[in-house]
Amino acid sequence: MDTEPSAAAADGAPQSVHDLVLSGGRVIDPETGLDAVRHIAVDDGRIVAIAEEPLRAQRVVDVTGRVVAPGFIDLHSHALTPTSMRLQALDGVTTALELEAGAPWLEGAYRDAALDGRPINYGYSASWAAARMSVMDDLDPRTLTTQLTARMGGRSWGAPGTPDDVRRILDRLEAELELGALGIGVLIGYAPDASHREYLDVARLAARYGVPTYTHARHKNSSEPGTALQGIQEIVAVGLGTGAHMHLCHINSTSLQQIDVVTELVGNARAHGVQVTTEAYPYGASMTAIGAPFLHPDNLPRLGITPSHIVHTPTGERPATASRLMQLRVQDPGAPAIIQYLDESRADEQNLLRRALLFDDTMIASDAMPLQSGDGKPLTGTEWPPPSDAVTHPRSTGTFARTLRVYVRETGLLTLPEVIRRATLLPARVLERACPDARRKGRVQPGADADLVVFDPLTVHDRSTYEHPTRPSDGFQHVLVGGEFVVRDGEIDLDATPGRSLRGARG
Repeated sequence: MDTEPSAAAADGAPQSVHDLVLSGGRVIDPETGLDAVRHIAVDDGRIVAIAEEPLRAQRVVDVTGRVVAPGFIDLHSHALTPTSMRLQALDGVTTALELEAGAPWLEGAYRDAALDGRPINYGYSASWAAARMSVMDDLDPRTLTTQLTARMGGRSWGAPGTPDDVRRILDRLEAELELGALGIGVLIGYAPDASHREYLDVARLAARYGVPTYTHARHKNSSEPGTALQGIQEIVAVGLGTGAHMHLCHINSTSLQQIDVVTELVGNARAHGVQVTTEAYPYGASMTAIGAPFLHPDNLPRLGITPSHIVHTPTGERPATASRLMQLRVQDPGAPAIIQYLDESRADEQNLLRRALLFDDTMIASDAMPLQSGDGKPLTGTEWPPPSDAVTHPRSTGTFARTLRVYVRETGLLTLPEVIRRATLLPARVLERACPDARRKGRVQPGADADLVVFDPLTVHDRSTYEHPTRPSDGFQHVLVGGEFVVRDGEIDLDATPGRSLRGARG
């Protein structure tokens, strides 16, 4: 409820009149540990005061009975169109970053987002995959902006590189870092034949620039050869050898049956000073291009799945045989597919997923996927509401609400302040060395950006399902980006485009 400015302080002294006050909410700041009823004043897009007593403002919004927290920072989103970002805003996200795959053409990605406007903040890493495709297949990075996923199933770009190839790949990555990339996204799981030496050289480059690598590990199998443990061992060893910050993407779907030994390895590495951070999403199924190398029929037994665990989303088909899966992979290797790695209806497999999310300091990140039409074609990214037959993964729209519902309200496995910390402060700290602006994110403090979420922890919940993946989450009453309402009273403001870029210090 909006009200007029209050007259004066309780002692009669004059007060400043702020642009906006959020009044009477339960304010949770994960850095200072504040968890109390407070009044928050916002001027020029930043928090300027947090007080126990009411504050004056041109607009006062009563948020009594609601939690006020930093907006969620999603380190892993492949869905940075306006439509997808509105769905993410309705899930409490105020910053969505494409860091695992990166931007094929960094300058163009930042330019287009700024020109078109975005409802929430955005940013990109340099794309190792795109750099490799440019060098190995002689492709213009500008053409890869719309073709990166479609080319993921190809083999030529993932072939071992010569020393000259690797030098040219590194040169392209360094040029992107000079333009402000937030690190280097390394999809080595899609090019497992790339040399260990090349990955080491990529991490050395990241260490020299003081930015993270965001890695999809080389392997995820449960049995030899190429186990999940071996994939994580490589990441840890490279971090130890280079001093680079190694960010491990989606530890849940990377580790699968080996989650316990993987988390033990990562925990011990951290104890010895290796900087390895992790993230996860609260779903047992994944989504990627059906032509991904690890989905080759010969590899599925080592993953513990069969062809029928894979859903070809454009048609809904579950291939019954290895030959049919191969046919789909050849016909359209970039077609999106849902892969049911863990059956959440089974207690033992649900517990595997939970151990991934409960591992120390595991951040919440969605791995959001772009929206596609029912026949598998990319949508333009401006439709609202999204078409009812649009295809994506439910994690694209429900990750943060689902985490709050399941891990806080239903099971009590995590406290509310802890989930907020994992969704806000920890991601901000991953970015801070590379991006000074991130020091103003993930916090509710004077001087911080007014990227805020207001929600009822007793009712917030996800509505998206595998059958209906574009249903937005419910319960986020207000979402503000830079002090501007993007979600107001649970509804998207289609005219609000306050999102701003996060760029590396060199940009």
